[in-house]
Amino acid sequence: MGSETLFLGTIITVDAAAPRAEALLVRDGRIVAVGDEASVRAAVSGARAGADADATPAAGGGSGSSADDPALEVIELGERALLPGFVEAHGHPTDSAIVLSHVMIDIRPVTLETADEVRAALRAGVAAHPEGVAFNGWDGLLQKGLDDPTLEQLDEIGGATPVVILHNSGHVVYFNSAAAARAGIDDDSPDPVGSHWEKDAEGRLTGKGFEVGTVFAMLGPTLGPAAKELPAMLADYLRGLNAVGLTTVGDLSWDAAKQPAVDAARAAGGLSARLRLYEMSGPGRTASVPVANGDGLVRQVGIKTWADGSPWVGNILISFPYLDTEGTRSIGVEPGSRGSANYSRDQLDAVVEQYFPDGWQLACHVHGDLAIDRVLDAWEALLERHPRDDHRLRMEHVGTMTPAQFERAARLGVTVSLLIDHVYYWGDVLVDELFGPEHGGPWANARAALDAGLRISLHNDGTVTPAEPLRNMAVAMTRTTRSGRRMPGADGITFDEALRAQTLDAAWQLFSDHEVGSLEVGKLADLVVLSGDPSAVEAAELPGLRVESTWLGGVRVFGA
Repeated sequence: MGSETLFLGTIITVDAAAPRAEALLVRDGRIVAVGDEASVRAAVSGARAGADADATPAAGGGSGSSADDPALEVIELGERALLPGFVEAHGHPTDSAIVLSHVMIDIRPVTLETADEVRAALRAGVAAHPEGVAFNGWDGLLQKGLDDPTLEQLDEIGGATPVVILHNSGHVVYFNSAAAARAGIDDDSPDPVGSHWEKDAEGRLTGKGFEVGTVFAMLGPTLGPAAKELPAMLADYLRGLNAVGLTTVGDLSWDAAKQPAVDAARAAGGLSARLRLYEMSGPGRTASVPVANGDGLVRQVGIKTWADGSPWVGNILISFPYLDTEGTRSIGVEPGSRGSANYSRDQLDAVVEQYFPDGWQLACHVHGDLAIDRVLDAWEALLERHPRDDHRLRMEHVGTMTPAQFERAARLGVTVSLLIDHVYYWGDVLVDELFGPEHGGPWANARAALDAGLRISLHNDGTVTPAEPLRNMAVAMTRTTRSGRRMPGADGITFDEALRAQTLDAAWQLFSDHEVGSLEVGKLADLVVLSGDPSAVEAAELPGLRVESTWLGGVRVFGA
């Protein structure tokens, strides 16, 4: 008989049939009983039942082993609450583990608030790394006073030192002449598919590249050598996710070349969260593994595709113009611009045809309303060619998606994952600097998505914003920015809806709801203990709750 853990107290199951419970029993990594205390105690193995009836938690601690049976741990929750482990449906753990490590200098607005701090960090980084330096997190919209850097400006800062700066969105890379030479990029270099090098009127590089192809070209010399450290970096990163209650994370930029590093991390016991992988699509590619692959800890479930880019760099395809403001000018957006798409309809059709007929789920990055129409058109035609009852086609971020588009998506069986933290960190910018209240106000409209009948998830998108599931829930409920402004044009969602979007429905999007996402008998014991009952506090107070402990398969991976 294996070890058992008995939780007693406030238990929120996210199981519609029995949303609350008094007790939960874990045995050998799975939930074997959940319900009222008497019935769960009765489920304790026969050899232990008598001892359990009189088991007393450790004095003053809230948990401990039965004096008569040390294999049984009894945890009295008291004022605390037990929930399913949180699920990040759209993350980038194998990239974030490197980008947020020592190999890149963190200049994100959550780390450095001002333009002066960023400029000082650039010069200090060059001085400390004359062999070459990479920075992550440039954001001129939040770090006021930062205009997009030019090749000449970065040449002045870096000189012979290769300098590469990744925009906070991950959709633009800035570089100097030394970095371009190191990467083998010059004025005549072709554009990668779905990406492009910005050039001036004379056809010369400006020091700016858009989208994944250019990002990886410039960061290759940094990311390549870091790969040997990835097992340890990934373990560190996942422990950070555990600290905020996350137990499952989607990797929406998976590269099969990282598989040996993941295997090594697993062998060393460093995988403290479940990974659900989405391999990056590309022209002429096929998936590196069959649809049936992996196990409960690591499994590839889909393919990542793109339609457009980022609102913060001007390349989302929209039906309305960007405003003409200091903010839009700082990011190089021409007055009246309606953005652009990364892929034509023909290119979208070609990409989905490479993967969907083989049985893969697709997850498509898309923000602009016209790009959303293009994806829905492509997917509707795809489903006519290749009908499938349970495809769970995913649209990622969907900042400008309208109620009518959500309704159309629901008719097609499409689901959406929302980067709701855009509202918290950039909400004021969306309304005042980029799109005005009509289009910026209802950004990432979770209420409209749910009203249309969609199942949704909330995410933080890897390095873009810190992993913060409780804040995601609060923002989705209140639609309040960091400055305290209530965003116009959309209503908030309920606590229960927000919790499902961060647990069961997120797991459903990852084809993992049969394993995790709710506290039901037979599911894996992925759990989080919070310092209080989240349903009993105001939405604005949710981020203030502490994660006391996090459990993966019945094993504590965070907390005491």
